[in-house]
Amino acid sequence: MSTSVGVNVLRWSALGFGVFYGAYHQMSISAREKLQAETKKYDNHQSLISQAKAEWAKTHPSEQPKPASGAKADPQDPNADLNTILGITDGK
Repeated sequence: MSTSVGVNVLRWSALGFGVFYGAYHQMSISAREKLQAETKKYDNHQSLISQAKAEWAKTHPSEQPKPASGAKADPQDPNADLNTILGITDGK
């Protein structure tokens, strides 16, 4: 009779372990799928943002940067750069 009690304890323990392991495993699968869905959603948003930035750049061309050496050195010009006329540098 004592062996049947030991066998029953072993069976119920295995059943309990299987139930808890199954629940844990299902939660980990669900969490992984949720993470993958969020990552896919994030990647989609990033793609839409980059497409919108590209379209914005097409429709709103930025001004061309002025060249650093393009300062006016003509002393007769009222918009001339005084530092360029005098030959003063920034020291950078």
